[in-house]
Amino acid sequence: MRESLDMTPRRDYHCSRCPGYCCSHPRIAVSDNDLDRIAAHFGIPRSVARKRFSYRYRTREADEWVLRHKQDHVYRTVCRFFDSDARRCTIYAARPYVCRRYPYGHRCGYYCFLRFERRHQGDEDFVPSA
Repeated sequence: MRESLDMTPRRDYHCSRCPGYCCSHPRIAVSDNDLDRIAAHFGIPRSVARKRFSYRYRTREADEWVLRHKQDHVYRTVCRFFDSDARRCTIYAARPYVCRRYPYGHRCGYYCFLRFERRHQGDEDFVPSA
């Protein structure tokens, strides 16, 4: 009997064990498609979602719409859709494409650091201070 090989790449991170580092990135870009998905999630028009949930970020190098942030007790600020107590995304099914793709590979550098620190500290719930 022939053994089947699992070709699915193994992920070397566990998002549910992370305090939401990726949600603290200052620029979480959103496209029109992302805003359509978020707007549908809330049952509002895209124009309202754009105004309520994002702002235009413009520099010489960039011109993009990014999600608004709010204060957080672990990181200074996080995405406005992040539940700071549960440490989870509140719009996970409607999250932007950039969030769906993160960490862009099989490893998350922050999670590797966090896992190392938790082992070193002997505390599985350790979170480095911001």
